[in-house]
Amino acid sequence: MNSVLKGYLQLMRPANLPTAAADIFSGVALAGFINFSAPDAISYMPLVYLVLSSIFLYAGGVVLNDVFDYKLDAVERPERAIPSGLIPLKSAALFGSILLLIGILLAFQVHQISGYIAIALASAIVLYDGFSKKYGFLGPFNMGICRSLNLFLGMSILGAFTNLWYGIIPLVYIFAITLISRGEVHGNNKNHIIWAGILYALVIFGVLALVSVDTNQILQTVPFLILFAFMIFRPLINAYRLNSPGNIKKAVIGGVLSLIILDAALAAGFSVWWYGLLILLLFPLSMLLSKLFAVT
Repeated sequence: MNSVLKGYLQLMRPANLPTAAADIFSGVALAGFINFSAPDAISYMPLVYLVLSSIFLYAGGVVLNDVFDYKLDAVERPERAIPSGLIPLKSAALFGSILLLIGILLAFQVHQISGYIAIALASAIVLYDGFSKKYGFLGPFNMGICRSLNLFLGMSILGAFTNLWYGIIPLVYIFAITLISRGEVHGNNKNHIIWAGILYALVIFGVLALVSVDTNQILQTVPFLILFAFMIFRPLINAYRLNSPGNIKKAVIGGVLSLIILDAALAAGFSVWWYGLLILLLFPLSMLLSKLFAVT
């Protein structure tokens, strides 16, 4: 593969992109869009547009994150595409901005509300990249808002949606992962790991409560949540026992990629169990890409 092309791909974090798509698949299930009893009556093009919109918005966000962090990365991660000189800073900034714009335009192909949510998401992404990530509470909260908006993007597929409180689930979960990531370079973040474990537990109970109240399809949700708990708590416990940057990084990667399992659990609870399994197929894809490209 051409080294410059690989550099641009590295900036986009390909392993993370399936997690963005999973949010949309989950969101459309929460909106009641998935109708397996009459599939011929549904046009799935809006779903395609929203999935692509989410992927472009996420990719643009992580590219611009590296743009804003180029001075820090020059010290802590000089092998990355921008500080290594593989991708010029201005080219990366333009690339990330174009990706965000494409994501917004794709969302407007579905509905005006979807487009407005995409604009809000892009704004929240830039706010995080350029400002809020520097602050202890505001950074994780801002990142959580980004994931909530991504879920809302999926929920907007029918042109209107309610139950905005569903967004609490990804907000709390991403807040937890962002707390863990604070020790990825230097280690020594046991307090953050304890708080993340508490927030992880709240997310699991939150999904159970959500499904129990709104659909009463707990039995088909629980297997997904068991897998989810295993995938997030195992590396988290290891990172607590040996609080090294390497173990913390593994906990962050496990948390990010397990977003797919969380989305699958929500989708199974609001549609059918095998729809959750279809979303779960994104997980091995994400794992494979994580072997080729950095996740964090």
